[in-house]
This record gives sequence, structure tokens and C-alpha cells, in this order.
Amino acid sequence: MTARSFLFLLGSSRPDGNTEELARLAAEQLPTGTAQRWLNLSRPALPDFEDLRHEGDGSYPAPTGHAATLLEATLGATDLVLASPLYWYAMSTSTKRYLDHWSGWMRVPGVDFRERMAGRTLWGVTSLATADRSVAEPATGTLRTIASYMRMEWGGMLLGIGNRPGDVLNDPAATAHAKHFFG
Repeated sequence: MTARSFLFLLGSSRPDGNTEELARLAAEQLPTGTAQRWLNLSRPALPDFEDLRHEGDGSYPAPTGHAATLLEATLGATDLVLASPLYWYAMSTSTKRYLDHWSGWMRVPGVDFRERMAGRTLWGVTSLATADRSVAEPATGTLRTIASYMRMEWGGMLLGIGNRPGDVLNDPAATAHAKHFFG
């Protein structure tokens, strides 16, 4: 059995925000020795995704810079955790931009991105500023559908209520769920 390796991708525009705090609480519950890597999706920011599918042979060049780091880290993980606050009922811009780059990575010759992602697990962590957890359904549905398309396992979405920094730790349902989320 392959040892699990978690990649936490932080998509907040605020460092140490509620979503990151909730993700870190959940990560603390992983078995000792479980590999974890934490990367910020907005520092440095990825460039906007450019759709090149209909140019030339439809292939994409190998990514460089931060995009290459993200591709390598993504392929090196068994579990991907997208930690993005809920902004206007969806994931943050940096999180969506990262996922947009998957379209290009699927077309980089020799990477076999979609094939290599199959069987990994995709997780989501988000914080929202309202007690109505149903407003996170669009973001949850997006991630679940991406997992299905990529033939990945869908691990689930950890939701926390928190507006001001630190508020999410006062959400008893979120903190209780975090303690068993990756179990």
C-alpha cells in the first residue's frame, strides 16, 4: 500500500484566515508521519489560463515557474486538499485559476495528467460567512464533478462558519467534523 501524501492548496486572499485554520485543524488529526505539503495558490499567483486547444496540434508547453511547482506537487500527492474560502458562492479566483491550468496540463505531451490523477482523492475545505451551509453547494458540486471527471475519489467538503479571522474555531460542528474529516 502506498503511503498517503497530502497536498494542501491554500486559495485565500488572506493569510491565516478561517479556511486555512480549519484545514490545519483537520491536518493535525492525520496519523503521525503522514506527508504534508502546503502551497499558497496566490503567492506567487499563477498567470491567467490561456486556452490553446485549437491552436496548432492542441498540445501545451510544459509549465514553468510556480505552475511547474504546482504540477509536480499535484502529481506527487495521493490526496489533494483545496482550501478555498467561499467567495460569491464559489471558490476563490486563485483556486479556480489553478483548476483551469489542469486543462492545459492534460495536454502537455508526456505528462498524462488525467491518467495519473485517477484514483487520487480530492478534498475541499471552505469557510463561509453565513450559517446557511447550503450556499456552499455550488462549490461542493464543482469539486465533486471535477473529481468524477478526473476519475478521482471525492473525499468530501469540510465546511466552517466564520467571518472575522478566528471565528471558524468557534463553530462546534466544523471543529468536530475536522477531527474526523480525513479519517
